[in-house]
Amino acid sequence: MSKKKPRPIPVPVEGLSALVDAHTHLASHPDSDADVVSRAEAAGVGRIVTVGDDIEESAAALSAAHAFADVYAACAIHPVRAGQLDDSAKERLRKMAADPRCVAIGETGLDAYWIEHAPETTADMDTQEEALRWHIDLAVESAKTLMIHNREADEALLRILAESPQPRAVMLHCFSSPLQVAREALERGYILSFAGNVTFKRNEELREAARIAPAGQLLVETDAPYMTPEPFRGSRNEPALIGHTYRCIAEARGVRVEELVQEVNNTFDAVYRLGS
Repeated sequence: MSKKKPRPIPVPVEGLSALVDAHTHLASHPDSDADVVSRAEAAGVGRIVTVGDDIEESAAALSAAHAFADVYAACAIHPVRAGQLDDSAKERLRKMAADPRCVAIGETGLDAYWIEHAPETTADMDTQEEALRWHIDLAVESAKTLMIHNREADEALLRILAESPQPRAVMLHCFSSPLQVAREALERGYILSFAGNVTFKRNEELREAARIAPAGQLLVETDAPYMTPEPFRGSRNEPALIGHTYRCIAEARGVRVEELVQEVNNTFDAVYRLGS
């Protein structure tokens, strides 16, 4: 019988502090928010945005944002659950969006992958598009950043974003699309947010996307509990592990990691309208 892979013990990445995690899911972790946040702080993570996938997780994200000074919330209904966006959900999301601790409308977007692999539990593309357009309008009305989930729907997503009202900022979270999509997104002024998959050996093109992103258009995230960076790939992710992603991106960009940390902090403040 093979031994179970040990759970990584989050430790600080030497020399790194004041890190930000631009997109995570505290509610998806089996440990308490307090424990996850405490481990993140010990590993040099200063600020976190925790994200809702549905109404209840969005409410939990907002609750965490009120409980911890350095935690902020993003609220929305994930595209695979777009069918849940009824009138009641819309009203609740409007109230969440008006809360100062909610800094983004997300994650919303398009997901063709799960339509193919789990069609019985995934909203169809028409329903996803309708929900995305509603979330775009909410982002515009609330003057909050639009946080986008995109899986295998590049062409449709870029089309919808181009023909829709423009939010104050558009963030493509856990960016994993081809390089030509990165180039077009950057030309439009969108922000690319990179998760632990940028550290995977096979993802050289993704590292190139991180390299070409101008200052002000790049963020770093965990997307925990998914996308665990090397050397912990295969284990559950959490904000305390994000330093390894910073180091990989800094190397790809040919800068000192401390410079990248400062740059990402500045972008975090601008995208989420924080700081002075």
